[in-house]
Amino acid sequence: MRFAFAGIDFLGDVFETFLSRGWQPVKLFSRPCDGIYDFNDVTIGRARSLGLPVQTTRIYPSDLASLKAMGCEVLVVAGYPWLIKGWEHHLPYALNFHPSPLPKGRGPYPLFQAILDQETQWGMTAHVMDPSFDTGPILTQKHFGLSSVETHDTLLAKCQMAAKEVAAHLAEDLPRIWAEATPQGSGSYWPRVTQVQRTVDWTGDVESVLRTIRAFGSIEAFAQVDSRYVYLWNASGWQEPHRYRPGTLVHKHRKHLVVAAQDGFVQIRGWSYYAPASGTPRGA
Repeated sequence: MRFAFAGIDFLGDVFETFLSRGWQPVKLFSRPCDGIYDFNDVTIGRARSLGLPVQTTRIYPSDLASLKAMGCEVLVVAGYPWLIKGWEHHLPYALNFHPSPLPKGRGPYPLFQAILDQETQWGMTAHVMDPSFDTGPILTQKHFGLSSVETHDTLLAKCQMAAKEVAAHLAEDLPRIWAEATPQGSGSYWPRVTQVQRTVDWTGDVESVLRTIRAFGSIEAFAQVDSRYVYLWNASGWQEPHRYRPGTLVHKHRKHLVVAAQDGFVQIRGWSYYAPASGTPRGA
């Protein structure tokens, strides 16, 4: 199959999986990345090593017409933010990889919410591109369990590993799988998480505080410790009766901070100060 790929390093292994199965690439579409939380340098480097044209602006109908002229058969989308419409006039197939067990968890990035909501099962879905986000018929899915101490980073790894399996399955016989696609029906849309959801609430119990920190992992949660604001990404805690006001810094040893929660203490081991001069908290 001759294919174009639209995505970034987030699901760049999907691109590599199709290559490894003998699919022939014709073009890479990507998008600008901040180099802090999202990246495309590996995917772009790989495309250029293959001599592929690279485009980092939105796909328009003229781009789809160009793909048709190249003999492209499939547009594979994985981690691309812009809605693509009208592909049916130019290509036999266009499909999207979405990191949720659709129809649950439609939306821009459901991984944070999956942990905040204490989901016990999750998945990766490949579906037919539709005129609206994440609603097209399902081609194939890979499901997996989530633990009670799941973090954003472990969930992301599980999604990436599942995406490789999904891509390998599609590469075996896309025309047959396409013909057997299943309509989604009704589902749920999860909007982008808010800054409030990303902010630790020290008046909550230790378990809920740690869940918020785990939900964002290396993307970092946000918190106020005494009078300072910090980003935090690594912590543990314990329950213990106390009389401290929640949010009080009760102990410090080198870079380790112990902060009071409603029913115990949280030890923060990975954190950095938030610099107000930088404006909006990063990742917001």
